[in-house]
Amino acid sequence: MAVRRRQRLGPGGGRALLAALLLLLLLCVWCRAAAERVRYAIAEELGRGSLVGPLARDLGLSADELPARKLRLSEEKQYFTVNEENGNLYVNERLDREEMCGESATCSVSFEVLVHNPLNIFHVEVAIEDVNDNSPTFSKSALELEIGEWTLPGTRFPMEMAHDADVGSNSLLSYQLTSNPSFSLAMKESPDGSKPELVLDRALDRELQSSFELVLTAVDAGDPVRSGTVQIWVNVTDANDNPPVFSQDRYRVRLREDTPPGSTVLNVTASDADAGTNAHITYSFGKMPIKALQNFKVDAESGSIMLKETLDFEDMHAFSLAVEAKDGGGLVAHSTVEVEVLDVNDNAPEITILSLSSPVPEDAPAGTVVAVLKVRDRDSGENGQVSCELSGEAPLSIVASSGGSYKVVTSGALDREQASEHRVSVVVRDRGRPALRSSRELVLEVSDVNDNAPVFEEAAYSAYVAENNAAGALVLRVQARDADAGANGRVSYWLAGGSAGAAGAAPLVSVEARSGALYAQRSLDYEQCREFTVAVRAQDGGSPARSSTATVRVFVLDRNDNAPRVLWPAAAGPGEAAGGAAAAPFEVVPRSAEAGYLVAKVVAVDADAGRNAWLSYELVQASEPALFRVGLHSGEVRTARAVGERDAAKQRLVAVVKDHGQPALSATATLHVVLAESLQEALPELSERPAGAEAAAAAAELQFYLVLALALLSALLVLSVALAVLARLRRAGPPAVLRCLGAQRFSLAGAAFPADFCEGTLPYSYNLCVPPPARAVPEAAWPPPPPVPILSAEELLGGDSCEKPSPNSNDLVAGEPPSEPGALQVCKA
Repeated sequence: MAVRRRQRLGPGGGRALLAALLLLLLLCVWCRAAAERVRYAIAEELGRGSLVGPLARDLGLSADELPARKLRLSEEKQYFTVNEENGNLYVNERLDREEMCGESATCSVSFEVLVHNPLNIFHVEVAIEDVNDNSPTFSKSALELEIGEWTLPGTRFPMEMAHDADVGSNSLLSYQLTSNPSFSLAMKESPDGSKPELVLDRALDRELQSSFELVLTAVDAGDPVRSGTVQIWVNVTDANDNPPVFSQDRYRVRLREDTPPGSTVLNVTASDADAGTNAHITYSFGKMPIKALQNFKVDAESGSIMLKETLDFEDMHAFSLAVEAKDGGGLVAHSTVEVEVLDVNDNAPEITILSLSSPVPEDAPAGTVVAVLKVRDRDSGENGQVSCELSGEAPLSIVASSGGSYKVVTSGALDREQASEHRVSVVVRDRGRPALRSSRELVLEVSDVNDNAPVFEEAAYSAYVAENNAAGALVLRVQARDADAGANGRVSYWLAGGSAGAAGAAPLVSVEARSGALYAQRSLDYEQCREFTVAVRAQDGGSPARSSTATVRVFVLDRNDNAPRVLWPAAAGPGEAAGGAAAAPFEVVPRSAEAGYLVAKVVAVDADAGRNAWLSYELVQASEPALFRVGLHSGEVRTARAVGERDAAKQRLVAVVKDHGQPALSATATLHVVLAESLQEALPELSERPAGAEAAAAAAELQFYLVLALALLSALLVLSVALAVLARLRRAGPPAVLRCLGAQRFSLAGAAFPADFCEGTLPYSYNLCVPPPARAVPEAAWPPPPPVPILSAEELLGGDSCEKPSPNSNDLVAGEPPSEPGALQVCKA
């Protein structure tokens, strides 16, 4: 063992040495390549295809070597390309130095060149030189300056610096200003460079020139020279040296006392010779009596004097108004406005609300007093006589009372749900010429009483829930509305009962009291409960409470959660599986069967519904795949061709039953088929065990017992005839084997078959009897049965009943006892 290990390690050591040599070689190549560096310099903005340099010649490669050496570039972004024929390096795309390197003083592109055969690496660096391709720019296209005419000469105003995206001498800027006798340009040195400043050379006079237009130019030092400009607008502001002047020193106006408030009394005007803010005039009242200030106001911008309150000739006959005009510099001018008041029927009736009962309950009876009013007119005579009425659609009326008061009463029933408030106007008119009227609005709120029950949006709801839902999943949200307000309209939800079949509705759903949401209390199962009904009650918070009920019908939707279940052939139980293949159901097919012969029918059911329960059948495994076929929808197993002599006697078929759900579920059914002309011929095949030494031994042992059983049966037949003469045999019953032979078609001691398959799953049947354990038989069952008739295999398998034989059955021989209830049968329907 040790020798083999050393032999295996020998080649491994050689490979390790070879790898070390190869690594050393690559290291040498890399070290040599690190020392090789080629440098080029080009100007930016070169067009595509411009020559950078003879790369192959600078690397020491001739044109003949280029195809074999495979000159390649390794840069990630292909700024350059190499010609494979001459080895020259060319520009692959336009290079913008400002875009690649920004304001950096130097800009270069480095990449590697690979040369093969032998492998070598060269470092190439291409310096990108700047060209003057960017003009100086200002951030704004125009600058505005406000300079007062009182500004002293020599004052400096900093200007904005221009920006040039180039570098080096191409970015060195100088500034120029258009010639003007009032302004000049000066440069101020700073750590950031020279900054331009505008200098005022002489005093400004707005009356001579109110504005100046200048142009500031920035010029770089590149070749060719590039420049940028900015407009400078200088506005000269004015000095306040002129006071305002009114158009009149005294104004006179006559005004009726019935002039409505807000009316314009007079417009006063003043002018100022200055300009700008110094010429902006604002108007105001000077020192006046409080009464005048309460009745009049002046617009500060227009000088319009307006009436603030209604004038009363009986109270004040005339007013003297002092008006001031002030400019932006603070200079003031004064004027007087004299107002004469003219007497008219200007006193409208006055309405006073003495009492207002609001809100009023909606169940208040008709005639309830809701408001008490007082009406007064300051005029005398007919001008002081008034009439009062209500204006507006409302169940209210007005009734006159003593002392000039009026009562507002209800004239009908109130309903808050139709109108939560009523707005009416109390209109009072006098008898003057012209007549004056006054009005007062009354707002009467109606308070709620609980006179409406909650109303569901639908009387009956339907909800659909897929089975296997999560506990607590939302099923449906019901909603009821209550026309009342406050607590009377606050709706709560409760479960009022329902029915869900055997499952019961109470544990299935619950309802949230506030929102009306129904939640599933547990996972629903379509196979157990397909639909159920619950009653939801909506109750308001009034006193007494009112409620209504709605029905919710919940339909459970099916999901494919049940795999098909095979009824026939039945799967072998744990005990039967341990006993071998003989315990599994089997079918006997004659070797003379033609194509289409019905072997068996796979019967399966699916607990789901709809498409989830649609079943299809498919043969997935067979000893002879070409010999059998299964119906896609019927499950019938038929022969696909005629049975041949070379076909194995034992056939094992595996069919898969699949539903049409998403995802599809399936089950398998195993069918054992014996190719034999009769059941007797099939029994030796059924007794054989699986392949292997154990199967061979079991087959030999079974053959021995079969021969022994045949010999015993022959001896018992002869002995039964002889013992029939002897009287003493009357006290002993016939052997159990003979009873089975007399009562059944065929028997075989020790054979094991399924107990009962009479479930109606197949369209034909046959009976196979295995005798029960021997026990004493009463003398009444004697005499012994006559000899067993000789039957053909077709007659032996021709039984079509799945029922156990009865004493009156035609299948029993006269004098035979009925078959034991414990006798095993195999029934095929």
